[in-house]
Formats: sequence, structure tokens, C-alpha cells
Amino acid sequence: MERHVLESLLAGDDEASVKALATLRSGATYWVGDGAQPAGQHVGVFKRRLRRMRMHGVEPLGLERAVQLIREHGRPVRTGMIDSADRTWTTLLFLTEDGSALVACAGWPPPLVVREPPL
Repeated sequence: MERHVLESLLAGDDEASVKALATLRSGATYWVGDGAQPAGQHVGVFKRRLRRMRMHGVEPLGLERAVQLIREHGRPVRTGMIDSADRTWTTLLFLTEDGSALVACAGWPPPLVVREPPL
């Protein structure tokens, strides 16, 4: 998917879409999958991830809403990711099966990389 097409899909006014669009426009890398998976599969996985993130003190932007929107959509969705150029933010995208519309998106900071102290 070309960058300008993805930018046009992120035209929503919810906080997660606005942040995703700004991240993409600031030089982020991105990918969009070719195939779609059943909505129910994503709902279960990301519902568990939401609980796990909250247990670790991370409140992902828009993930609870994304799970609800995917459930309501009820049809297969394609996924994609946007990673900020400075690696401080990741956005997960859920698109319609044909990739023509955004169903939902959510974002969060990536886990910190734990490094060993120098010897």
C-alpha cells in the first residue's frame, strides 16, 4: 500500500488515528498485510494483550475501542503497523478485508529494551 493511500485512510478524528497519521507523516516505517484474518481471532488476541499491558502499567491508546470496533465490524480484517522513526511509538492498524477503509487503530510505546550494564 502506498504511503499517500494509508494517509488518506487515517483521516479520522479519534486520538489514535490522529497520532498514527502524524507518526506516518514524520517519516515512520509501515507495512500492511496482504491477507485478512477473521475479526473474532483479532478480538480474542487483543483483548488479552490489553489486559496484559494494563497489568504492566501501560494504557494503550485506542486499543479497547479498537477491540470493540473489530467485534462490531464482524468481518475479516487486514492488519498493519506503523513504527515511528525514533522507535518511540507503534501503531497497529485494522483495515477492511480489501484494504479500502480503516476499521480501527491503536498505539503504544514499544517495550523498553533491557540492556546489560557494561562490564
